[in-house]
Amino acid sequence: MLYYLFEYLHKHYDFPGAGVFQYISFRASMSIICSLIITMIFGKSIIALLLKKQVGETIRDLGLAGEQKKRGTPTMGGLIIISAIVIPTLLFAKLHNIYIILMLVSTVWLGMIGFLDDYIKVFKKDKEGLAGRFKIMGQVGLGLIVGSTLYFNDDVVIKEKIYSPKENTFSVGNASQAAMTEAKTPVYSPEESKSLKTTIPFFKNNEFDYGKLISWICEDCRRWGWLIFIPVVIFIITAVSNGANITDGIDGLATGTSAIVGVVLAVFAYVSGNTIFADYLNIMYIPYTGELVVFASALIGACVGFLWYNAYPAQVFMGDTGSLALGGVIAVFAIAVRKELLIPIMCGIFLVENLSVMIQVSYFKYTKKKYGEGRRIFKMSPLHHHYQKLGMHESKIVARFWIIGIMLAILTIVTLKLR
Repeated sequence: MLYYLFEYLHKHYDFPGAGVFQYISFRASMSIICSLIITMIFGKSIIALLLKKQVGETIRDLGLAGEQKKRGTPTMGGLIIISAIVIPTLLFAKLHNIYIILMLVSTVWLGMIGFLDDYIKVFKKDKEGLAGRFKIMGQVGLGLIVGSTLYFNDDVVIKEKIYSPKENTFSVGNASQAAMTEAKTPVYSPEESKSLKTTIPFFKNNEFDYGKLISWICEDCRRWGWLIFIPVVIFIITAVSNGANITDGIDGLATGTSAIVGVVLAVFAYVSGNTIFADYLNIMYIPYTGELVVFASALIGACVGFLWYNAYPAQVFMGDTGSLALGGVIAVFAIAVRKELLIPIMCGIFLVENLSVMIQVSYFKYTKKKYGEGRRIFKMSPLHHHYQKLGMHESKIVARFWIIGIMLAILTIVTLKLR
C-alpha cells in the first residue's frame, strides 16, 4: 500500500525521497525491518495474551529429557509469524502482482488450517486436532488454486531467450572488412509465452517441460501438460508443509531452517526476475517474480524475529498455525520461480525428517507382520528425537541441523552455475 502512496507522491508532487520506493532492494529492506519489529516488539504482547488465555502446549510423555518443562508453554505463536509476513508484504509490495497475491493467499490459507488444528487441540482438548483428511483437503484445495493460477493466469509467463547474428568489424593488415560472423548474441524475445517449463539441477540444458510427459500420446497433447503440472503442485505443497510440521518438534529447529530456505528463495526470485542476471546465469527469465523478494524478506524477518522467543528454552511455540504456513509458502514460492525440483536439496532438513517418519512406520509394520513384533530403525522418529534419545542436548541438535541447512542452501545456490 505504501508503494502506491509514494508512487503517487513522486509522480504528481515530486515528493523528496518518494522515488526510492520503486526499487525492490529498498522495499525488501523495509519489509525485513518491519517484520522484525512486529515479531520482536509486538510478539511479546501476543505471547502475553496467549498466556492469559491459557493457550498452552499439551506435552505427550515421550520419555525425552526436559519435555515436561515445556508443559504449558504458549502455542499458536504462528499467528506472530503470519502477521509479520502479511503486514510488511501489504505495506511494501506491489499488490497487483499475481505472485504476491498467490503468496498472500497461500500464507493465510494454510495458516487458517493450522489455526483450526491448534484450536481443536487447545480449546477442545482433542489431542488429535483437525482430522487428517481435512488437512489434506485443505492442502489439495490450495494446490488446485496455485497450479491453475500458475498456468492459466495471463500474468504468469516466461520470456524465451533467442539468438541473433552479431555484426563484427575486424581488420587484416591495412584493410578492414565488415562481415557477418557466426557469433550470436543472446537476447530475450519481446513476446511473453505460457510455459510449463521448470529447472532441473546439475544439467547443462536444464529446462524441462511437463508437457513432454504426455507428448508421446499425440502431437497436440503437450498443451494438456497442466494435467500433470497441477497434481505435481498439489504433491509438493502437501509434502513440504507436512515436512515443516514434522520438523517443528524442538525449539527453533523449523524456524531457523525456514529462515535459511527463505534466503535461498530470495536469491532465486531476484535473479529470475532480472534480465541481466537471468542472461548471465543462463536461467529462465520470469517477468514480475522480482517482486517476490519483498515477500521473501518478510518471511526471513518473521522467522529470525520469532527465534528471539522460540530459541531454547522456547517462550512460545509456533504450532501448526506457523509450521503448515511456513512449509506451504516455501513450496509455492519455489514452484512460482520454477525451482521446485531443487526442493529436495534446499529443504533437505524437511525431507530427511519426513523420510525418517515414513521409514520408521513402514519398517515397524513390516517387521510386525513378518516377525510378530514391530522393530525400529531409529530410537524415535522424527530424526531429531532419535538424537535426543542418544543423549544429545536439543540446542546442539538444532545448531547442527542449521549448519547442515546452510550447507544445503549454499549447494542449492551453486546449482545456478554448477551444471
